[in-house]
Amino acid sequence: MPSKKVGLHEAAFAEAQAAYDWYATRNPAAAAAFIDELDHAIEQIGMFPDTGPSHLSGTRRYVMRRFPFTVIYRERERTIEIVAVAHARRRPGYWKERLKH
Repeated sequence: MPSKKVGLHEAAFAEAQAAYDWYATRNPAAAAAFIDELDHAIEQIGMFPDTGPSHLSGTRRYVMRRFPFTVIYRERERTIEIVAVAHARRRPGYWKERLKH
């Protein structure tokens, strides 16, 4: 099954980078594992976008298993946009403003 191209909103990229940096300063192996799991999430989202449960404002979500993050995404006609790489302690829906772009 062909997968759709997946892109990250610049704020989602910044969130992923910040999480990586946080883990890297404390445990480089955990930082590498975080990136591996995020890459796996993006691959799964691209191949099976409908499997993520419906979420707020027409988005879907992919909950990371080993880390307290949820990948929020929306499907477009030809692509999928990762809207947020949201830490579990963030206020739900803080990223909704990003949907306007």
